[in-house]
Amino acid sequence: MRSVIAFAVVALVAAGTIPRLYTRTHDGAAASINLAQAAPPAETTNANSRSMTIRRGDNGHFNVEGSIDGRHMEFLIDTGASVIALRERDAASLGIHPSERDYSALVSTANGTVRAARIELNRVEIGPLTVYNVAALVLPDEALGQNLLGMSFLSRVRWEQQNGQLVLAQ
Repeated sequence: MRSVIAFAVVALVAAGTIPRLYTRTHDGAAASINLAQAAPPAETTNANSRSMTIRRGDNGHFNVEGSIDGRHMEFLIDTGASVIALRERDAASLGIHPSERDYSALVSTANGTVRAARIELNRVEIGPLTVYNVAALVLPDEALGQNLLGMSFLSRVRWEQQNGQLVLAQ
């Protein structure tokens, strides 16, 4: 009976210790790999194709320059965002000025739940990729740190993340 209890104690100690050691070892390896792969944000467009490669920034995020209806706009690529999300001041620069009653959509953000105005963008261009009639939201400036390129655009192009790069194609 003593040997069974001793074995059970050893098994419980091992069950509690081994996962922590495994996590530390593998998280450290992953962190060093990610740091090694991190590169300054840059975009490249492949010749004779409608695709582009975006390098992950030092902050671990993918940022990209694009345009909405021909006007320059910067985005953070966010696969967790259902639609493109624009700050009020950037929407205003596009001539989009939702009225107070247009802010009827409730949106959960990192800063809590806020009201947003639903809009549709005529044309969104990221490098050589163009998508028409794209759903978007306008959020108060204080609710959104930067514009988000969400799934209303991304679901209409092909995308793949590999080796610290995001490849978009159409």
